[in-house]
Amino acid sequence: MTIDMEHFTPLASLAGGVLIGIAALILMAMNGRVMGISGILGDAFLNNPITGMWRWLFIIGTLVSPFVYLLWAEELLPRPVASGSTLLIGGFLVGLGSAIGSGCTSGHGICGLARFSLRSFVAVMVFMISAVITVYLMPHGA
Repeated sequence: MTIDMEHFTPLASLAGGVLIGIAALILMAMNGRVMGISGILGDAFLNNPITGMWRWLFIIGTLVSPFVYLLWAEELLPRPVASGSTLLIGGFLVGLGSAIGSGCTSGHGICGLARFSLRSFVAVMVFMISAVITVYLMPHGA
């Protein structure tokens, strides 16, 4: 196995991880809430829009942040990993898994594991095993 040095960005990945960790810490400290996008998105539509304004700001920030990144980067290189029915089926399965698992990968993987949650540990193991099986079963080009 070789590493594609053109797309190997450990410093950018580290910076992104640190920023996600800081955001999760701030949200927990200020609101007592776990930073999981499925819960934030779902609650944005179900709860009072005034008291839940932070949810909408979080969602807007998530959508706007790639464009802010473009202020410093030369280009944004999207790399689609699926299309058509594969994308629709995959999106459905991720949403179903979030509903069944009471949270998404970010909520369980980042915040749940940091709190030593057994439920989050089991959820992350299921995510990871499913990912390994999916990579093994799906065709991928060179």
